[in-house]
Formats: sequence, C-alpha cells, structure tokens
Amino acid sequence: MARLDDRQIEEKLSELDGWQRSGDAIEKTFELGDFKGSVDFVNRITPEAEELNHHPDLSISWNKVTVTVTTHSEGGLTGGDFELAKRIDQVA
Repeated sequence: MARLDDRQIEEKLSELDGWQRSGDAIEKTFELGDFKGSVDFVNRITPEAEELNHHPDLSISWNKVTVTVTTHSEGGLTGGDFELAKRIDQVA
C-alpha cells in the first residue's frame, strides 16, 4: 500500500474514535479493567492482525493496552493501518 499524505491521514483519522497520530503512527489506549482483561483483549485482536498480515505494537500496563499501528515497510501510515484500527475498535 502507498504511504498516505498528511491530508489523507487527517481525513482517515477523523473517521476513527479515540485514535491519535503519533509521528508516523496512530495509537489508542484501551482501558480493560484489569490485567486479565488486557491480555484477553490482545488475544481478541490477534486474529484481526493475522488476517490482515499487519501487526501492531502493543504495550500492556495492568488494565490498559496501548496499540500503535504503522506500516514499517512504507515508513509511515497507509490505508492498511486505518483498516486494522477499525477492526481493533470493532473487537473492543
């Protein structure tokens, strides 16, 4: 997928709830109640990432999971990043 320009990124970001741009990535923190809920959430988003062959960076801190998405091979954001973000929101 081709790398998106700033205008395209802002447009796609406006379609998502709670995701923010962080340099050449987008990220969102999900609050899950406790550590088990955080791990369960990661396990639920794994099939989505595998299906798209697009894997986010994940940070677990007890009751929170921060998901960071970028396309490393393109050096920035692509449409695939936003598709994965939408799927993660659906699972959440």
